[in-house]
Amino acid sequence: MKILFLGDVMGRAGRAAITNHLPRLRTEWKLDFVVVNGENATSGMGLSGDHAQLILDAGADVITLGDHAFDQKDMLKFIAQEPRVIRPINFSKAAPGVGARVFNAPGGRKVLVAQVLGQVFMKRPFDDPFSALDGVLKQYPMGGQVQASLIDIHCEATSEKMATGHFCDGRASIVVGTHTHVPTADAMILPGGTAYQSDAGMCGDYNSVIGMEKTEPLRRFITGMPKARFTPATEEATLSGLYVETDNMTGKATRVEMVRQGGRLAPAGPA
Repeated sequence: MKILFLGDVMGRAGRAAITNHLPRLRTEWKLDFVVVNGENATSGMGLSGDHAQLILDAGADVITLGDHAFDQKDMLKFIAQEPRVIRPINFSKAAPGVGARVFNAPGGRKVLVAQVLGQVFMKRPFDDPFSALDGVLKQYPMGGQVQASLIDIHCEATSEKMATGHFCDGRASIVVGTHTHVPTADAMILPGGTAYQSDAGMCGDYNSVIGMEKTEPLRRFITGMPKARFTPATEEATLSGLYVETDNMTGKATRVEMVRQGGRLAPAGPA
C-alpha cells in the first residue's frame, strides 16, 4: 500500500498547499491512502469544519488533530458527524470524537489510524500515551484485522517521539511525529519494520517562525514583551510529510521517503 502522511497544515498558506498539490500527488504517486494533520489549518489555531471539509475534498482520507483540537468551537459538533476526523486518543474523556478508527482503503484493505498526545514539555497534562496506544495496537494487529496502521505522535520532545516509535516497532506500519513544525532528517524503517520520522514538518510558509509571521515572535524573544497576536505567515507554503510503502500481508514498511513539495524547502519525494 502507498501511504502519504502530511504534517501540520498551517493557516491559509498551508491550506493552499494542500489544495494545490495533494490532488496531483494522489494521481502521480498512485496513493492508496492519505492522512493529514490539520490542527493548525484555521488561523494557525485549531481546525474549523469548513476547512476540514476543504482538506477532505482535496484528497485526504483522514484528518488528525492535536492539542488545539477544539480551539475552533464548531469542531465540537463537526467531529461528531464526520468519522474521517480523529482527535488524540488520550485527550479529555469528555471530548467528542474518537482517537483511533479503522478506515477502508482500495481493494478491501483496512487501515488503522490513531493519534496520541505526548506528555513531555506539553502545557497540559494528558493521559499516558503508551498505555493508550498499547490497547489499540493489541485490538488491531497488523496482518490480521488491518493491512496497515499509522500512529500520529503529537508532542514536543523528540525523545518521547523516538520512544513511541520503538514502543510501536513491529506493531504499526508508520509512527510519525507532529507538532513542532520542522521536518527532521531521520526518516527510516526501524528494526521491526515500522517506518518512522520524529517530525513530518508543517504544510506552511517556512519564511516564518514555525509558520507564524516573524515580527511578533521575534519581538517576544528579543524583548520578552508581547505587543500583538501571532498571525500565520502567508507566502507560498511547502507541503511536508512522509511517504511510505507497506506490505499487505505483514503491514510492515518496505520503503520510506521524506516529502517536500513547493515553497522554500528543497524538493523531496518518491522518484
